[in-house]
Amino acid sequence: MAQQILSPLPGTFYRKSAPDQPVYKNEGDVVQVGDVIGLIEVMKSFHEIHADAAGTISRFLVENEDPIQAGQPLVDLD
Repeated sequence: MAQQILSPLPGTFYRKSAPDQPVYKNEGDVVQVGDVIGLIEVMKSFHEIHADAAGTISRFLVENEDPIQAGQPLVDLD
């Protein structure tokens, strides 16, 4: 049964902590509840986005640096 990880707040989505750092997670990676999957920047403040379900990332629904809205799906999990 597929699940989604939703954005808890609006802002800009980042898949890595800094331009020279690796992404937190890739498609195909297994995540556990609480794993960081990305960051959302709101007014120069960064908030970690944690998986609220366990599973395998089947795809990211947003790209790095995309603007996002609260409640928007970020990741599909299998």
